[in-house]
Amino acid sequence: MQEILTKFLDTVEQTPALLQLDGALRYVFPLLALVILIRCGKSLLMFRREPEVWAWLAGPTGDRIPVMHWESLIGRGKGCDVTLEYPTISRTHAVLTRYDDGSWTIMDAGSTGGVFVNGKQQSLSVVRFGDVLSFGGVEFTLVPITQEQERIQAEARTRRAVVRPWLTLLLLTLFQMLACAQLCVHLPEDAEAILSGFLALIAVEWGLFALLRLAKRRSFDVETVAFFLTTMGLCVVSTSAPDSIRKELIAVVCGIFAYLAVSWSLRDLERAKKIRYLAAAGGILLLAANLLLGVEKFGAKNWMQFGGVSFQPSELVKICFVFAGASTLQRLMAKRNLILFIGYSAAICGCLALMNDFGTAIISFVTFLIIAFLRSGNFATIALACAGTGFAGVLALQFKPYAMKRFSAWGHVWENAATTGYSQTRALMCIASGGLFGLGAGKGWLHHVGAADTDLVFALVSEEWGLLLAVLCVAAIVILAAFVVRSLPQGRSCFYAIGAASAVTIYVVQAMLNVFGTTDILPLTGVTFPFVSNGGSSMICVWGLLAFIKAADTRQNASFAIRLPGRKEAAA
Repeated sequence: MQEILTKFLDTVEQTPALLQLDGALRYVFPLLALVILIRCGKSLLMFRREPEVWAWLAGPTGDRIPVMHWESLIGRGKGCDVTLEYPTISRTHAVLTRYDDGSWTIMDAGSTGGVFVNGKQQSLSVVRFGDVLSFGGVEFTLVPITQEQERIQAEARTRRAVVRPWLTLLLLTLFQMLACAQLCVHLPEDAEAILSGFLALIAVEWGLFALLRLAKRRSFDVETVAFFLTTMGLCVVSTSAPDSIRKELIAVVCGIFAYLAVSWSLRDLERAKKIRYLAAAGGILLLAANLLLGVEKFGAKNWMQFGGVSFQPSELVKICFVFAGASTLQRLMAKRNLILFIGYSAAICGCLALMNDFGTAIISFVTFLIIAFLRSGNFATIALACAGTGFAGVLALQFKPYAMKRFSAWGHVWENAATTGYSQTRALMCIASGGLFGLGAGKGWLHHVGAADTDLVFALVSEEWGLLLAVLCVAAIVILAAFVVRSLPQGRSCFYAIGAASAVTIYVVQAMLNVFGTTDILPLTGVTFPFVSNGGSSMICVWGLLAFIKAADTRQNASFAIRLPGRKEAAA
């Protein structure tokens, strides 16, 4: 391989046309990235949202009301999934739940008239098709959909924008090969490590694509967006820390294993509900161990060291936090569960504050707000949480000089360009020097500044690859967020909906804090950009969170978390 690289580099140096082609690639990269993201966005955002009917409630007048979710809140209120406008029915009367195996249960949601199944009052009962359900004295019968309706729905779910995922992945591979070639030309001393790294990444992404194809999953858009951002992360590492390429690739592989493991746990909601308790306990134990055994770096005690390996437990805690926050509709109806989650969130944020990891604390708090609102729908709860956190934040700034120092530099970086504003002023200058198309891979200066490939990675990408490509990295996160927002109304389960919403919230908040912190729009909090920043713990975390987003995909044969019908069921 070394001989091939040497001949290739010699040929480039001796051929003026190839040198001109190398310069032209600066304009090709943003165009190719734009095509990749447009194709992914078209597939993720332009599909038709066909409602799925899982059963019918036949009323006393002969009318049939569709049940379109696995978990449906039944009541008189306008916010219910199944609205029954009878005066004797409570605003939130009952929760009707469908499980993976096709079974159903009904649970009283604290109604005044109670829930009766075949004439017997029940607080929680198994329901079968043909059973008579009574809500406030009004009787309904649970009726299955016909085989013809199942066939029509299956066809409707397959109608979506025709975007071949293999072709999009092929374009991404072309992008990676061109990026690798430019990096090898500009960084010949590290060419062998760079080439090996990109070939390994290409093999991993096509391997995952083949695995999902074997599992009969046709969609690969969410993963392609993640691999595009991961590619930019590998470009950053190749420039700033070529010795860490192997470590970054190991982290990517571990992240994909985390993605598959979380996807497996979400395939069965009952299993997922059990794992959420283990995840909640694991999150607390990780932070407690960090407080006792952690190593302080850059002012924050958020690292743990074992031999020559160091990692950030707070990154893995994000996955635990999402697992703990996601919940089924039955549990959402119990206020006790929301109170327990508020206490759990306060403990997580408190541990992070003690570690001086205020960036992750902010991310966890914003994610808590999203989960709390999705679980309660109560703005008063959110306002109370914000007020309490604001008071705690003021106290933290008074007793934590490290945090106060960063906060005081906000908006005054040019006045303190040689001290507290050193990193951001250099980052802003490098963004300006890179222009729209960048100076070229490996030609930047910012990698000489501390944390350039982590906290200031937006500026590093802008300097070497251009502001257009850096903005497209942000657009990739926006596409994932828009996909989740569009998928939530058709979500099969609250567990998937809350999990996806909280996971994508972490992506968005991290990207905002990284970009706005670099450009001094917000205080610099030391937060990584998802998939792009150098860091093994962060890479494992964001890939693990991707499974929650994938689970919310309601398109036919798209989500790895949703079981496909077996051969006998398909034949029937």
